[in-house]
Amino acid sequence: MQLEYSFIIPVYNRPDEIDELLRSFEALETSLPFEIVIIEDGSSISSESVVRTFQNKLNISYYFKENSGPGDSRNYGMRKAKGNYFIILDSDCILPPEYLSEVHKSLKNNYVDCFGGPDAAHESFSNLQKAINFAMTSFITTGGIRGDKKSVDKFQPRSFNMGLSEKAFEASGGFGSIHPGEDPDLSIRLWNLGFNTTLIPEAYVYHKRRISWKTFYIQVNKFGMVRPILNAWHPATKKITYWFPTLFSLGAVFSIILWMTNINFFLNLYVLYFVLAFIMALIKTKSIAVSMLSLVAIVIQFFGYGYGFLKSTIAVQVLRKNPETYFPKLFFKTS
Repeated sequence: MQLEYSFIIPVYNRPDEIDELLRSFEALETSLPFEIVIIEDGSSISSESVVRTFQNKLNISYYFKENSGPGDSRNYGMRKAKGNYFIILDSDCILPPEYLSEVHKSLKNNYVDCFGGPDAAHESFSNLQKAINFAMTSFITTGGIRGDKKSVDKFQPRSFNMGLSEKAFEASGGFGSIHPGEDPDLSIRLWNLGFNTTLIPEAYVYHKRRISWKTFYIQVNKFGMVRPILNAWHPATKKITYWFPTLFSLGAVFSIILWMTNINFFLNLYVLYFVLAFIMALIKTKSIAVSMLSLVAIVIQFFGYGYGFLKSTIAVQVLRKNPETYFPKLFFKTS
């Protein structure tokens, strides 16, 4: 099959990010033809003027639609695209020069209808961005699956860096209305339809994550709330490991309580964990400042996700609440 690539990029109020991303497209080292489809998701700060500056340099199209969330915007873009293989990116990503050639090489050698790629921190990123990247990609926090783990059973691609064939899109209907969580939901539905997914470790992007500690907490808290909903929708995908951040957080609280009664053993285990995390971050980032911030990011990630997971589990699994009415902020009305 002749692969024809269409990059699908939703954007919401972030013209500066689109400018950076499109500049990285200009620097791609490839002779492969491709198109770029930008979908403005009801923004009040338009990216149209930025897109115009690249239209003589790149094969690019721009569409404005009413706000309906990133998942529905990706579906909209895929319906407008002319290619037969869609590569979905977040607007806060930057492509390394070899990105598309690595994707094409992998699909030619081992074709799949859906792939995901890792994210990395560019040297120009702030210390906060690098710290959050470590927390989100390290083996000691997430098992390394988002970072660079090569042996993954039924990998669930994430939509900041994800490929999807036209055939798989049409069969599945694309992304659902939940957000976040629309990408694992799509992966699971693709498996049920008989499609395979994989990780392409070489197809990494620089994921900028323009974020503060507050917005990082909100993000991971939503990730935690979404997982029990996905477990309810797809019971066969439940894993005990999803409980780890909740148990880690509860264990930390009890360890501090026990320490106050002169029982130090359990708190010492946590101290050992964070010392190990600091050393791993230092080896990876070569920065004491980033390594210290990485410990803060890990605490926020575990407590934010853990609390969200516990709250949602009680609501959805125990109290049998309807997710869309109980957690309305996790769902968009689709177009």
